[in-house]
Amino acid sequence: MPDTFDASSDIEVIKQRKKEGIDIPLQKNVQAKTTSTYLEYVRLVHNALPELDYDDIDTSMTFLGKRFSAPIIIDSMTGGTDEATIINGRLGELAEKYGFGMGLGSQRAGLKSEELAATYSIARKNAPNAFLIANIGGAQLSKGFTVDEAKKIVKMIGANALVVHLNPLQELVQPEGEPRYKGVLAQISELAKTIDVPLIVKEVGAGISKEVAIKLEMANVSAINIAGAGGTTWAGVEKLRAESLKDDLKKHLGEMFWDWGIPTAASLIEVRRAVKLPLIASGGLRNGLEVAKCIALGASMAAMAYPFLQTAARSRESLFAFADTILAELKSTMFLVGAKNIAALASSRYILTGMLAHEVSSRT
Repeated sequence: MPDTFDASSDIEVIKQRKKEGIDIPLQKNVQAKTTSTYLEYVRLVHNALPELDYDDIDTSMTFLGKRFSAPIIIDSMTGGTDEATIINGRLGELAEKYGFGMGLGSQRAGLKSEELAATYSIARKNAPNAFLIANIGGAQLSKGFTVDEAKKIVKMIGANALVVHLNPLQELVQPEGEPRYKGVLAQISELAKTIDVPLIVKEVGAGISKEVAIKLEMANVSAINIAGAGGTTWAGVEKLRAESLKDDLKKHLGEMFWDWGIPTAASLIEVRRAVKLPLIASGGLRNGLEVAKCIALGASMAAMAYPFLQTAARSRESLFAFADTILAELKSTMFLVGAKNIAALASSRYILTGMLAHEVSSRT
């Protein structure tokens, strides 16, 4: 099998690219322009007689055999650079204290050196009991990433699960991208058979269709993170990187496909109807009300990246204050629909409106 890294790869080059993956979302506007998550078209039905006390609301639940204090995952973001050590350290502290799940950024860099591995493992150091998710890309599977290497990245952070992220659009636009996806499904199926932790498959902001979800269910993955369009666009991030490198073709592709993908709510609804697997909803979620909407639409968990990155980069205090806010928003929504626990929230009535109602009807 080919090596995961070219022997001549320079650690400083890797660190710089990972740094740009943090800096660009924080310093530039790389959010969706002409589309949205479509969660604004989901209306939960107000209950004027909730028959419960706010303090009695229970947000805890179980996912993949682990008990969580709330259906919230800090989604996969970063690693492989000095800044990531600080951010992952703070996020690990948050996951431990609040009982959230936490995904790490793609760990391929961590196989290069102990220095880079430490930018990921800091999360486990600060979160000895939290549910941590290791991460590798689908493009790496197509190049011959092995089960042994997968086990190494799981061990790197003492992971409770492994996620394979599907990012064909990002690979297409990225100046150093590797848009090679032939054989990825077979490799996912093999990992699902041999890895000794649950295998999750996620997109990175362009959504999962029902056709892909069915294939993943048949490959025996444990869960799907639909990661729809409407939030941070990695085509946009790579477009800005291509611009700085004077790669005009990649810049053009990034501009053209900036808003490509299936809006989060539309992806969640069609995948929920197509498969029975546990689902994680992500892609542009920004508050606890949107978390609640995703649970009502059929997600087991909701995940956020950008809001956690933004506040973690600012300060530990800002990060923890944001967590308090989204939990208050989630509980407040549950109170207003009369849902004492997450199971009740999952069965709450909702109304689809506008573009989402039209798109859902056209996809059936």
